Amino acid sequence: MLRAYGDGNIFGEPYGEGTVRVAWLHGWCRRGRDFDECATILAERGVASVSFDLPGFGASPLPTVAGGARLYAALMVEPLRELAHDRLVLVGHSFGGRIATVLAANQPELVAGVVLTGAPILRNGPSKPPPPAYRILKALHRRGVVSDKRMEDARQRYGSTDYKNASGLLRDVLVANVNESYEEELARITAPVAMVWGELDTEVPVAVAQRAQELIHAENSLRVVKAVGHLLPREAPMELVIEVEKLLG
Repeated sequence: MLRAYGDGNIFGEPYGEGTVRVAWLHGWCRRGRDFDECATILAERGVASVSFDLPGFGASPLPTVAGGARLYAALMVEPLRELAHDRLVLVGHSFGGRIATVLAANQPELVAGVVLTGAPILRNGPSKPPPPAYRILKALHRRGVVSDKRMEDARQRYGSTDYKNASGLLRDVLVANVNESYEEELARITAPVAMVWGELDTEVPVAVAQRAQELIHAENSLRVVKAVGHLLPREAPMELVIEVEKLLG
C-alpha cells in the first residue's frame, strides 16, 4: 500500500517491518513497482525498504518547476530523511541512478551505499544534432512563422521515443536531464558504489559504467550480467539483492 512521504507529494510503497534500510529509485517513465520482486526478497530476509514513485510518475505528481536529476535529488531529501534512522542504501535504475548519484555526492549523511544499474550518469559520446529541417522549423517557430501544431508535429517526427511520449512540464524535465552529466558528483561520492549492468543494455551501454568506475576510483565496482538488457530490476532482480546485501553487511 502506497504511503505519502516528505511534504505529502511523494509516494512510495513500504516493504517489510522495522527500520528502513533501502530506498529504490526507478527509471524514466517507470514506477516504484519495478523493484517489487527485489524488495519482497529483502523483506523476507528481514530488510525493510521503500520503493518510491518519483515526481511525475505513478502516484507522485509532477514538481512545480522543470529540472533534471539535481532538482529531483533535492526533492527526495526530505522523504529520505523521514526514513533514515540510519543511513540508507540507495538503488537507482536509469533515471533513478542519476538521482542516487547526486544524493550520494550532496547528502553523504543519508547514504550508506549506492547500487546503480542502467544509469546514464555520463554522456555516451557527443549528442547527435537534429536534422537541418527540424532546426529550420524551430527557428521559424520562434519567430512566429510556424504554428504550434506544426512544431509539435515536427517534434513527434524527429524526437526520441521518450520525448514523443512526454508533454508540457514533463517534457521540460526530460530535456533538462538529457543535458546533465555527473562527472563532478561521481568524483565526490565517499560511500561505496556497486554497479550492476545488463550485458545487452543498448539504452545505457556498459561502456558508460566502465568510464564511471574511473571517476569513483572503484576498479572492482562493476558487475556485468549476461543475457540481460536495460530493465535489469525486472529481468534479474536477484542481482540487485546480492549487491544490496553486500553493502548492508
